[in-house]
Amino acid sequence: MNGQNDTHARMLADCGATLPPILVQRSSMRVIDGAHRVRAAILRGQSEIDAILVDSGAEDAFVLAVKANNRHGLPLSLADRRAAAERILNSHPHWSDRAIAAITGLSDKTVGAARRRSAAEIPQTHIRIGRDGSARPLDTSPGRRKAAELLAERPNASLREISAEAGISASTVRDVRDRIRQGQAFVPEQRSPQIQQPRPSASAPTPEAATEGSRVLSKAPTETLKILRSDPSLRLTEQGRLLLRALEAWTVDEGTRDRLAASVPQHCVPLIADLITQNTKAWQQLASQLRQAHEDCLSAE
Repeated sequence: MNGQNDTHARMLADCGATLPPILVQRSSMRVIDGAHRVRAAILRGQSEIDAILVDSGAEDAFVLAVKANNRHGLPLSLADRRAAAERILNSHPHWSDRAIAAITGLSDKTVGAARRRSAAEIPQTHIRIGRDGSARPLDTSPGRRKAAELLAERPNASLREISAEAGISASTVRDVRDRIRQGQAFVPEQRSPQIQQPRPSASAPTPEAATEGSRVLSKAPTETLKILRSDPSLRLTEQGRLLLRALEAWTVDEGTRDRLAASVPQHCVPLIADLITQNTKAWQQLASQLRQAHEDCLSAE
């Protein structure tokens, strides 16, 4: 990207206002965001400047720098924003075109075109992380088949229940149900998992806003955790790290579950079982709150 702009730094120095803290990568003490503010402080004769230290690798630091610049810094040139998108595509290939577009200030179509041009170099994944941080599969066929089976077994189950078990959105479950009622195939013939991505919603105002059809994949909790750990918006904030630690503590695979069950003394079983039940209810309530907020956001759009 382009270097510092002396005119912009001098303007900041002359404005007299208190400038916001800069972002600094803790491991290297490199300025992620705020180089012009540092220069302005020097021009003012300051020996100290407020800073926020973040724990991140080089690629996550780059994402934070681009995101921060896009919000309040000196605007990057179109060439710089395109170069930034290409770098983020390589470092975070599982992020959706819309998520990367929101960070770089480009359109999702421009990011998508860059992804297609660099398809040979960019690592391929089977999921995309949307602007709300939720994961969704590129190929919904397995989820549609599972939804069809569940609808046949439990025709009175809610769309949300089927959605959670099948790992697809409630709107996709509704489409499967409607197709079955109309005697159509529950997987549209024109869909090709190798080349077609899920259609995004019409609009999403912020990087955290929900996209239609996005859903955390309940089928693979360990994979979902891995994805969440790589998200800077969670990993680099105190509340985000708290949430990740809580999720990690309550994510148990089948083998771990069986080992834990075998290790519990019999006299502790009632207390532990009751505590697990209470915590499960609390997590379910949190999940309901999050889903309701998700749906409210979609309705507001």
